[in-house]
Amino acid sequence: MSNHTQAILGIKIGMSQIFDNDGKAIPVTIVEAGPCKVLQKKNQATDGYHAIQVGFREIKENKVNKPAKGHFQKANLKPLRHIKEFLVENADEYEVGQEIRVDIFEAGSKVDVVGKSKGKGFAGGVKRHNFARGSMGHGSKYHRRPGSLAAKGPARVFKGRKLPGRLGGERVTVQGLEIAKIYPERNLILIKGSIPGPRRGLVMIKGSVKA
Repeated sequence: MSNHTQAILGIKIGMSQIFDNDGKAIPVTIVEAGPCKVLQKKNQATDGYHAIQVGFREIKENKVNKPAKGHFQKANLKPLRHIKEFLVENADEYEVGQEIRVDIFEAGSKVDVVGKSKGKGFAGGVKRHNFARGSMGHGSKYHRRPGSLAAKGPARVFKGRKLPGRLGGERVTVQGLEIAKIYPERNLILIKGSIPGPRRGLVMIKGSVKA
């Protein structure tokens, strides 16, 4: 299991651009990250692994059920919308209620970003798997259809066959992205390039495993 000591939750705001010292435009994704609050600590003795449970973005009390409300009251915190676990080397180094802010990162450091890709509904093979289409002439009966499955003998579809189906809406991780700039007072991280998910989508930013 990888260690997520450097990790924070955020909301994808959208894309913009900044300029370097040479006047070159750099495309960046703006993420409103944190502050996240530590809800619970897990350790080897009681849970079999070291982790911290963190919450992000406060919500009204009437929007959480009684078990969740009790969980927040135990930590002496207001209800939070998003809850995730981060693996750490030693959970005892953290305190319940402690804040995790964007200043755990710095400009130039490499990160991995985890998000849920945009859901595109049911899609055909051309859109889903980049298949080539057939002739679009009037006489052609093959435009964007899947075509033969090459399974005449067994009379079944082989496992793993690329076919039309649900596209997007999956957990996606992009590794080795670079942080362009940080604004701690505004809880903003600017990441070079694009990251998974739609605007206002939840993302997790963590120290890159490649670094």
